[in-house]
Amino acid sequence: MGKYRRGRINDAVCQELAIAMGNLREPKVINNFVSITRAEVAPDLKYATVYFSCIGDTAEALAGLKKCTGILRHHLASTLNLRITPELHFTKDGSIEHGAMIAKKLEEIKEADEKIKQSNKEI
Repeated sequence: MGKYRRGRINDAVCQELAIAMGNLREPKVINNFVSITRAEVAPDLKYATVYFSCIGDTAEALAGLKKCTGILRHHLASTLNLRITPELHFTKDGSIEHGAMIAKKLEEIKEADEKIKQSNKEI
């Protein structure tokens, strides 16, 4: 299976899981504002790693997602035309926090640069 097909399947799984998240009634998922950021399906389509981000408690959100795995797999099976519905494994996505940290460091560098320019103008 080519990378192009796997990429389309990854996008479809991510999109359908995001839609299914809107219909969940699990308080652990709703209260922590969980959102699906991306999905990576194995080449044999048996397993999928689903990356999520949340605003609240990560451990509680992960427990809620694991509890709803059957509902989410059922939604995938009914909407996607795949021979095998992948088993879902959830992982916290740290890219948002990493991006925020980089933005903060860039802002600090910019402020330091402006201070140096101000001190050079005064001299």
